[in-house]
Formats: sequence, C-alpha cells, structure tokens
Amino acid sequence: MLPLDKTLAEIASSGTTPRILLHCCCAPCASSVLEYLSPLFRITMLLYNPNILPREEHDKRNGEFQKLLSLASLSNDADVITAEYDAAVFQAAAMPFWDEPEGGMRCRACIGLRLEETAARAKAGRYDYFATTLTVSPHKNAALINDIGDKFDAKYSIKYLRSDFKKRDGYKRSIELSKQYSLYRQPYCGCKPAGRMDSEF
Repeated sequence: MLPLDKTLAEIASSGTTPRILLHCCCAPCASSVLEYLSPLFRITMLLYNPNILPREEHDKRNGEFQKLLSLASLSNDADVITAEYDAAVFQAAAMPFWDEPEGGMRCRACIGLRLEETAARAKAGRYDYFATTLTVSPHKNAALINDIGDKFDAKYSIKYLRSDFKKRDGYKRSIELSKQYSLYRQPYCGCKPAGRMDSEF
C-alpha cells in the first residue's frame, strides 16, 4: 500500500471529511487529483503560481479552473482561492539560480515558495491538511516535493499530505480528463525557458 493510500484509508475509516488546501499548478494537473481526493476531502484549490510568466499565460491558465469545476463530477464541493499575482516574488527567489538546469535549485526555490504560501494559508484558514498537484507530473520529483512539504508541515504545524499523484495512472487520467473537458494544456511549466533575462519578467 502506498503511503498516500494508507493516509486516505485512515481518513475514510474516521468518518470525517477534513478540509484540505490544495495548491494547484494548472487545471489539467488538478483534474485527476480532484477526482481522486474529492470523495474524502472538502477541497479548496489555491492558485498561487507567481512563477508563471508572462502574466497573460498565468491568467489564461487560471481561467481554466472555473471550467474544470463546472464540468468535473466531484463527491464533495470544491472551491477556489486565487492569490494575487506578483512575479517579482518568484524573481527574487529564482534569480540566484537562474542558470541551473531544469530540476535544480531554481525549481527547488520555486516549489518552496509555493508550498510555504500554501502551508501558511492552510494554517491561517484552519485547514486540516495542505497538499500540491505538482506530484502528478512525470517531470517533477515527488520525493523532493514531499521533503519540502514536510519542512513546512513542521514549521507551520499543519499536516502535509504526502503524495505521488502520478502513480496508478494519475498522470494518464489527467490527460484523459483534460481532453474530456477541453482544458488548455500549457507548453511549459511556468518560468520562461532558459536564456531569458530578468528584464523580461
């Protein structure tokens, strides 16, 4: 049994429906995660992605979440918090590592920025858990993401839901749902491809 499955089994046997603040990177990734978690959680999706450049791309991706919610068949209602967009926050965190390859320290800083914001908001909002859809991507290191989540679990005293949502065809399911709902699938993760300078943020 995967660690996530064990946690979900414990929640199912508890007879409660905990609240979870789910950091969402994009609607396609969120689609299968919502389907997977909604039977057990009351989900609030947090759209906090200052790494998505330019602003027009960020807003285009955010627009897909309302479509997702209107079309998805969920066991429990879900809602959305849209954070204020401020690319300068990402710039400050990422620029010291801008020349590093994909998956290096720039990505670590970016993931840390977004997960700390999620943990802080989860604590302030008295959620039971926080989590992220980032682990559904085959291009992301789930172990690294979970290590970062655990750090903010300890810092903010709010439970982090460790995951590897790509497991058991989670990523495949996200592609199927994206096609079913005609969701926009972005051609890159978030920050500009390597070689762009800070003047282009």
